[in-house]
Amino acid sequence: MTMHLIFPYASKPVSITQNMCDHNGHMNVLFYSQIFGESMDDFYAGTLGFSGEYFDSGFSSFSLEDNIKYVKECLLSEVVVTRYRLHRVNKKLIHLTAVMLNEKDQLCAIYETILGHIDMNTRKTAPMVGPFFDNLHQIMREHNQLDIDIPLRLQIKEF
Repeated sequence: MTMHLIFPYASKPVSITQNMCDHNGHMNVLFYSQIFGESMDDFYAGTLGFSGEYFDSGFSSFSLEDNIKYVKECLLSEVVVTRYRLHRVNKKLIHLTAVMLNEKDQLCAIYETILGHIDMNTRKTAPMVGPFFDNLHQIMREHNQLDIDIPLRLQIKEF
């Protein structure tokens, strides 16, 4: 099964530059985190609905746990793309998964994050409700029509 179907949201391509490489001649681990984080912005704000308007309503999300598994090194001048999916959601937590692929569609890294839905007045997790939660739940159902055939390390209960 192709990663393009399993992880349906694709970021813009990123070229690995010299300043991203370390003394081993491959991309430094700091840049994996940076690429996964920055390339998720459109998916996070547009598709998932974490927009400025949503933040203005008094809610946000905090990263509670991240995991990156390095599978294949990324070398200078390679072009990588990250692909995302909403793996699980419950009333307070979101489990996002992603892969980093090179231009040959080879798996370079697997990324997972658990986000807590936060009421900014209390700065604690709070239930997601109404159309916002319904949208996330629908996206999760769509994204989970195909199984991930790679092992994941993080988990949340669906409900």
